[in-house]
Amino acid sequence: MEVVLILLALFSLLLVGVPVAFALGGLGLGLLLVGGFAPSMASTGLLSALDSFILLAIPLFLLMSNILLRGGVGRDLFAAVQAWVGHWPGGLAVATVLSCGLFAAISGSSVATAGTIGSVAIPEMTRRGYPRPFVFGLLAAGGTLGILIPPSIILIVYGVITESSILALFMAGVGPGLLMMALFIVYAMLYAKFSSDYTPSPRAAKGERRRTGLRALPTAALAGLVIAGIYQGWFTPTEAAAIGFIGALFLTVVVLRSLSWADLKAAVADSMRSSASILLIVAGAKVFGKAIALWRVPQDLSAFITANVDTAGAFIIAVALALLVMGLFMEALSMMLIMMPVLAGTMAALGVDPIWFGIFFIIMVECALITPPVGLNLYVIQSIGRAQMGEVARGAAPFVLLMLLTVILIYLFEDIALWLPRNL
Repeated sequence: MEVVLILLALFSLLLVGVPVAFALGGLGLGLLLVGGFAPSMASTGLLSALDSFILLAIPLFLLMSNILLRGGVGRDLFAAVQAWVGHWPGGLAVATVLSCGLFAAISGSSVATAGTIGSVAIPEMTRRGYPRPFVFGLLAAGGTLGILIPPSIILIVYGVITESSILALFMAGVGPGLLMMALFIVYAMLYAKFSSDYTPSPRAAKGERRRTGLRALPTAALAGLVIAGIYQGWFTPTEAAAIGFIGALFLTVVVLRSLSWADLKAAVADSMRSSASILLIVAGAKVFGKAIALWRVPQDLSAFITANVDTAGAFIIAVALALLVMGLFMEALSMMLIMMPVLAGTMAALGVDPIWFGIFFIIMVECALITPPVGLNLYVIQSIGRAQMGEVARGAAPFVLLMLLTVILIYLFEDIALWLPRNL
């Protein structure tokens, strides 16, 4: 009963418009006071949540992402990929997915990926006659790769909350990320094969492919350095974020000369706002998590579920359904920080691998990013494409099904996610 009342109180606060950080922190403080615990635990929990070296990676990765965004590297990536695969059946759609995957590897942000690639892909694809709903859905879904393919900001937060290895989480995101890209590409090519609405792109000349490829090469090299450095143990994720930030600054200011002083100030301001929002929510979630732990909510919920759910599969299905419903009215980070303190005990009791569960959770959160009425990627694409929300949501629906197919595949073949963490 206490679990239900606490969750109802939390959702009520969110529904009346209380910011997530204050809803979590305020409810946590209230639970401490009602339970007779020392209120100083709230301030201790808040400070301990932010006293983490790994959290420095969040503002640094955001700086890297925003500098590259303002420096126009998304345009260069798309031009290079389009020159190489644009003449394939559905080539522009394939180029869009590949560009989203490449930008995801340097941004760690879903909204940044959707916005950056969308701003260059939408005009080109609509000019070639691709149906608008398909274009918008493809970009909204492609943007979600930004939080699955490493480096991922939300995976860093998951690792901090669950005390899991960030490196293992990054490795686990590679296989499912590539699988999801492959499913999107296959769907795009089949859609193009059975559609007569679009005009195929001509094969680019060798000179054009060489020129665009060379211009995009430094960006790809930066992404490769950051990811390979983490996987090879050359530097920690936080150090990788710092190297990525310095590399992005050098690339856009010195090599490409595409970043102005005004762009740099805007990138820093955007990064500061996003970092403050994320870290406040993390701190509030820590207070909430400490309070419900003292109230024994995770333990009681774990005992109830393990007594009534006898398989990990049934637990995964129940969580997936809950996340699909929550995704209709909550954004991604809030879902994670509300649910994980409650689910952690049950997950351990049923023997669910926390690294695998993190990837599963991220994919379900991705579904929330492209489902109305709260899906952030839908609003980004709606703004760029000057479209109706119904048009964007209709185009995104098939990609939600492809994401759910990805969940089924990684459940049936868990090595898709876990082979790299176990063997490297």
